[in-house]
Amino acid sequence: MTSIGDRDYDREATDQPAHAYAFEFDCIMHEFMMRTFRPMFAGKSALELGCYHGNFTRLLCAQFGSVDVVDASSECIRLATAAVDNGADFHHCRFDEFRPARKFENIFLIHTLEHLDQRVAGLSQMASWLAPAGRMFIATPNAHAGSRQIAVAMGIIDRPTAITEAERAHGHTLTYTLESLEREAREAGLSIESKGGIFFKALANFQIDKALEAGIISPEYLEGCYMVGSGYPDLCSSIYLVCSHG
Repeated sequence: MTSIGDRDYDREATDQPAHAYAFEFDCIMHEFMMRTFRPMFAGKSALELGCYHGNFTRLLCAQFGSVDVVDASSECIRLATAAVDNGADFHHCRFDEFRPARKFENIFLIHTLEHLDQRVAGLSQMASWLAPAGRMFIATPNAHAGSRQIAVAMGIIDRPTAITEAERAHGHTLTYTLESLEREAREAGLSIESKGGIFFKALANFQIDKALEAGIISPEYLEGCYMVGSGYPDLCSSIYLVCSHG
């Protein structure tokens, strides 16, 4: 078990019946994120900060010749290692404890930043790990996603930026808007090269999973949501920044 201070990183990474967190839709989103980011990749080396169960790690290993992964949860390290069949180098530690031996051309924080206690300081430290022409890819859940705004209208949450019970159980410390994400990146000394949203989203993750299982929505519908989302970032499931050294 990985327990540091008052945070149990293994428990935060474990899905629980009362706090569902992992959905098939997450894997679908990873594919769309790769499509969005691929034209902006900077080279052949990648660092992933926070691997969860290793699905995005698997996609990185298929794309890059060298992949390093850092995670504070021993359980996430175990699951991600199995997912990539030893295709990456794993480092079991907190981000602030990581001491890389080299710089990286691409650094990925995919639905990770919202879990950190010291986000601006963390981003500043991560920026120091970028190679001179490197890029940092940051994606977080979007407070203004259509599904969250509907949840507010239904009275399920009191405001778009609220942290839900499931999110809190899994270590979220805030819910970002694109504006707040940009602000923290700039405070950390990063330059923003690109920003936007990924996947127009009106349904909750569990609803999308159930609709897919029942055949109510199709891969073509998902593709349409991805295409529409590029024009409506504020209604997307995830928001992103692509950053470089300030």
